[in-house]
Amino acid sequence: MAKLILLCFLAIFCFALSSDAATYVVGDTSGWDISTDIDSWASDKRFNVGDVLMFQYSSYHSVSEVTKKSYETCNTTDVLRTFSNGNTTVTLSKPGARYFVCGNRLHCLGGMKLQVNVEDNQTSSTVAAPQAQPGATLPQPSSKSNNPSAVIPSSRGYTNGGTESLIIAFLCLTARMLFLLQT
Repeated sequence: MAKLILLCFLAIFCFALSSDAATYVVGDTSGWDISTDIDSWASDKRFNVGDVLMFQYSSYHSVSEVTKKSYETCNTTDVLRTFSNGNTTVTLSKPGARYFVCGNRLHCLGGMKLQVNVEDNQTSSTVAAPQAQPGATLPQPSSKSNNPSAVIPSSRGYTNGGTESLIIAFLCLTARMLFLLQT
């Protein structure tokens, strides 16, 4: 019995320490929408194996994963898989290029498509941040909301793991031990 509890604890502990995937909300607060500049949104992000893309969209849209050729031509009939529930999550499970388009071809032609280059996080190396140029100014981000006090979620990515996972693992282990002691 004690060995089983120890084994469960070690498995949960190892998972908690190794889980560092990020979740990205595609298009940030604008979501997966024709008015969102998807290329700009993706340009400063680095996607790794295990990261998750969250597509949030209205009933006028859908998300289709496609091949490179279908992505380039906005072919919305030859798809790998399609989602239309308005809240889609896609786990980036292997390195390489992934392609997503809106199921409405006109929206795809209007720029509602996303190419993601997924890196193998085991082989990624540290890259220095770019240095600011003298006299350069940063453009102000655009927003659909004119309320600066509103909390705007960001898709810089958030990490699953760390202290929160350890607390959850401890609570699960404690509940399991109490259950076993009662039987």
